Amino acid sequence: MNRRILTLLAALVPVLVLGLAGSVFTVPFVALGPGPTFNTLGEVDGKQVVDVQGAEVDPTTGNLNMTTVSVRDRLNIFEAFGFWVSGEHGLVPRAEVYPPGVPREEIDRSNQQEFENSEASAEVAALHFLNLPTVVLIGEVGEDGPANGVLRPGDEIISIDGTPISAPKDVVDAVSARKPGDVLSLVVRREAAEQTLSVTLGARPDDAAKGYLGITPTEGARPPLRVTFNLADIGGPSAGLMFSLALIDKLSPGELDNGRFVAGTGTIDQAGAVGPIGGIQYKMMAAKDEGAETFLVPAANCAEARQRTPEGLRLVKVETLTGAVQSLADIGAGRETPSCG
Repeated sequence: MNRRILTLLAALVPVLVLGLAGSVFTVPFVALGPGPTFNTLGEVDGKQVVDVQGAEVDPTTGNLNMTTVSVRDRLNIFEAFGFWVSGEHGLVPRAEVYPPGVPREEIDRSNQQEFENSEASAEVAALHFLNLPTVVLIGEVGEDGPANGVLRPGDEIISIDGTPISAPKDVVDAVSARKPGDVLSLVVRREAAEQTLSVTLGARPDDAAKGYLGITPTEGARPPLRVTFNLADIGGPSAGLMFSLALIDKLSPGELDNGRFVAGTGTIDQAGAVGPIGGIQYKMMAAKDEGAETFLVPAANCAEARQRTPEGLRLVKVETLTGAVQSLADIGAGRETPSCG
């Protein structure tokens, strides 16, 4: 083998090793970027994203899009570098998204539970805004709680020991006033039929002198009104604001979006307070790419949003559901709105 071939091989070996390492070995980072957006006034897989039954629905046009962040995991060196130079993605330590020692399935379940909780909060916040009646429902039943096997998620609690229940706090007060070992009589509505059920109370984990039922009471629409959210494989709580706005739009006259393309993000609680989320810059990119003109930004995310605002996208600062509705009305009337600028 002559010297020229040896020199060529000596030069190629490091390149081949580097190429093999770059395509095989993964990095301890994930890439965050713009994810899909969904029009909460529209359909997904033939179903309304926010489906309303048992009430007259006002016609809607335009868009009220919820936004998401994509997460790309198990990146090799070349993939990570490509995302880093793209300008539309960012690399963050994998441990920030997938904590070490926590099974991936557990993280996914937690994200899904947060999403379902945000749906429930969005429904109640919208009903309160519209001054529509609600009922007290069982949100969760603890696996080790006294009520397990007797009460079910979705049961409507009508009364406890003969006392009418009109708010979740009524349930807490009724149970806390009793002692462990007391038998509680509950009238619930399950599948449109009333039932009287009995539960022997246990001891509350944080105060053994007080009774413990082992349920999480929440609120929901009073029948015949029924609200169903039809988005699957989405995690986290950040769709709450847009779900609430869609429900208000469908149950009230006029159009919140003025027939235009509005997108946004933000958590929401049952009182209508809008909270911050993660990945605001990627959500704004996704919204702009889809054609959004206006983006609703939680007030706590405004400073971050200002740093990378897509050109031509109007940012509207939002602190409450009432404020968001008012801002959309102001846009339609050509008035100034709270801005992140």
